[in-house]
Amino acid sequence: MLRIDTHQHFWKLSRGDYGWLTEDLTELYRDFLPKDVKPILDQLTGTTSSYKTVVVQAAPTLEETKFLLSLACDHDFIVGVVGWVDFDNSDVLSDLAELNKSPYFTAVRPMIQNIEDDDWMLNGRFDKVFKSLIDLDLSFDALVLPKHLGQLNIIAKRYPKLRIVIDHCAKPAIQEKSCQENQQWSADIKELTQHKNVYCKLSGLMTEAGQNPDVERIEQYMDYIFSIFPANRVMWGSDWPVVNLTSDYQKWYALAEKKINQLSSLEQAQIWVNTAKDFYKLAL
Repeated sequence: MLRIDTHQHFWKLSRGDYGWLTEDLTELYRDFLPKDVKPILDQLTGTTSSYKTVVVQAAPTLEETKFLLSLACDHDFIVGVVGWVDFDNSDVLSDLAELNKSPYFTAVRPMIQNIEDDDWMLNGRFDKVFKSLIDLDLSFDALVLPKHLGQLNIIAKRYPKLRIVIDHCAKPAIQEKSCQENQQWSADIKELTQHKNVYCKLSGLMTEAGQNPDVERIEQYMDYIFSIFPANRVMWGSDWPVVNLTSDYQKWYALAEKKINQLSSLEQAQIWVNTAKDFYKLAL
């Protein structure tokens, strides 16, 4: 079966715009490029022809988005790019239109988790940006924390035609709490399921579980996501190479495969391929 990894990063340190990527992040502080992931994919799937990826921005610059688009032009297994635009820039609509000339440009992702104002996304000035995303048939990756889910609920109501995916299940505090104990997150993310334009990305959970991750606890969170979101609104992502902070691509892939294989064949096809294809409007 084809697999689509909906959340993968590439970066080249010499580009110089990864402000968060510092030397203390020893597992990540080097270049990660397509040639670095290919051996992993060949090991897991036998060939990259049965594997496709959506590459996601890791720097808040137009230049990095253009860098990712150039990688997509050179590598067949990259089928989409989630980029970045400055919502506050007076030229933001022009930037979106220019980026949208690339067939690989599928979505934008403001780095909301790093923005000091928790209500940032609710700014009325951004109405034109959200409406432009809808008009251009682009999607919105929500890089949010649990504290932002209420605001995201407002956005989902305000723009029912905007396709929204919650990255990393909104980064629940897996290391500190079991899924049953994490009642606020559970309630807030469940409320978002009432909006048919809201999807969930099954990614980043290994990282949120911390060092020596408790696999059974991660499975509790996965089971909960499967119980509240239909499979046609769930997609899988490796979050490679960030996953290397606490685990690795292979271990997270194996855990995901174990859990997804417990679902029906139709649900498996949705999570591995069809949800991403429909959400990001991918040309496979």
